[in-house]
Amino acid sequence: MALLPIITAPDPRLKKVCAPVEAVDDEIRRLMDDMLETMYNAPGIGLAAPQVGVLKRVIVVDVAGEGEEKAPLYMANPELTWVSDEDSSYEEGCLSLPEHYGDVVRPAAITVRYLDHENEIRELQAEGLLATCIQHEMDHLEGILFVDHMTALKRNMILRKLLKAKKADKPLASYATA
Repeated sequence: MALLPIITAPDPRLKKVCAPVEAVDDEIRRLMDDMLETMYNAPGIGLAAPQVGVLKRVIVVDVAGEGEEKAPLYMANPELTWVSDEDSSYEEGCLSLPEHYGDVVRPAAITVRYLDHENEIRELQAEGLLATCIQHEMDHLEGILFVDHMTALKRNMILRKLLKAKKADKPLASYATA
C-alpha cells in the first residue's frame, strides 16, 4: 500500500463528476487500499477518489472511534436507495479543506447500495455519523464539497483562505504528518 497525495481546494479536479467503475478489479482494490491507508494517516474518517486525483466513483469510510476496532468500508459506485425524512446536522470537516469546519444538514439515515472490495453488490443501512460521512464522500463523486451546502459568504471565506495559503505555499498543520 502507498500513501497518496491529498488534493486541497480550490483545485478544479475536486469539482468534477466521477466516472462509474466497471468492476472492482485488482487496480480498484489497490486504489481502495491506498486510499484507506492515506485516510488513516491523514487522519480522517472518509476519503473519495477525486481527493487523490482519481476521477472514479470510489470512496472509503471508517468512523470507528479511538480505541475501537477499525471498521473500514470500501464502496465503488455507491448510490442512495433511501433517505430518511428526518435530518441531522453535523459539524463537518474535509481533508481537502484542512482546518475548516461547518455545520451541514443531511438526512439522518440512509440506505446505500455499492460494490464492495470483492466486487460484490452490498446494501447498507446507516444513521448518525456513518450516514453523514457516506453522504459527504458521495458528494465528492459529484464534484460537491461540504462548503457547497453553506451560505455563499461562509463558503467564499473558506475558499479564499485556502487559496491564499496555497499561493503563499504555506504548509497546513493537517499535513504535518503526511
